[in-house]
Amino acid sequence: MSLQSLAQIENWPVPTAAAAVVRADGTVAGSYGPTGHRFPLASVTKPLAAYAVLVAYEEGAVELDEPAGPEGATVRHLLAHTSGLAFDEHRVTSAPGERRLYSNAGFEQLGDHIAKATEIPFPEYLRQAVLEPLGMTATTLDGSPAKDAVSTVDDLVRFAAEVQAPRLLDARTVAEAMTVQYPGTKGVLPGYGHQNPNDWGLGFEIRDGKSPHWTGTSSSPRTFGHFGQSGTFLWVDPVAGAACVALTDRAFGPWAVEAWTPFTDAVLTELRG
Repeated sequence: MSLQSLAQIENWPVPTAAAAVVRADGTVAGSYGPTGHRFPLASVTKPLAAYAVLVAYEEGAVELDEPAGPEGATVRHLLAHTSGLAFDEHRVTSAPGERRLYSNAGFEQLGDHIAKATEIPFPEYLRQAVLEPLGMTATTLDGSPAKDAVSTVDDLVRFAAEVQAPRLLDARTVAEAMTVQYPGTKGVLPGYGHQNPNDWGLGFEIRDGKSPHWTGTSSSPRTFGHFGQSGTFLWVDPVAGAACVALTDRAFGPWAVEAWTPFTDAVLTELRG
């Protein structure tokens, strides 16, 4: 059965778009558009990178609470955007754990940390730890672990299925990644303004009660995922028992703020039947 709601992407003001929904049991509930087309992911790269960091943790290469990044910060701080590093500069702007400062620089320092610990360049470590085992053959990381992956809807469906029913990681590790780290921390959600609290897990943003937000008005507070400035998103709603991937080739902007929320609400309504 294909979800009719996915056809809404036809009306998005973008040159190319593709989307799919995958249930918690790994079955694809529906897809639409060129799901094999490779799109730059922008920040949807971060959940992939975070998953590789968690594999390194389970392999014993790193500990979540070992020092990494700026002084006083840890791997956990970097994953949860509380290291104090600025958005795009390797410059400290606050003490670790104090504020939720969304940071590309933090993920770049994470990549360096894992590369040093494993003696494998991070893009290669990601390939070996996550992409290859999941059969994500169309996905590559060509640069920053914060924003430089290129992938397809088909590949991200494999990743979204993994996150819902983990095979590469212990389910307890994934549950920790979906749990709020440093509760009560406020900060800016890029594109959506100040949020108090601005909840994040380990590499995944957690919806909770945020408003406005890029997911649906009917998305459960437990929904987690990420969106990217290249007009991409991936959310997982454990209450709905499903995940949704949408990739486009138009930069995030007012069009996305207008289009994404009703799209997600339509998908969730159809899933509930």
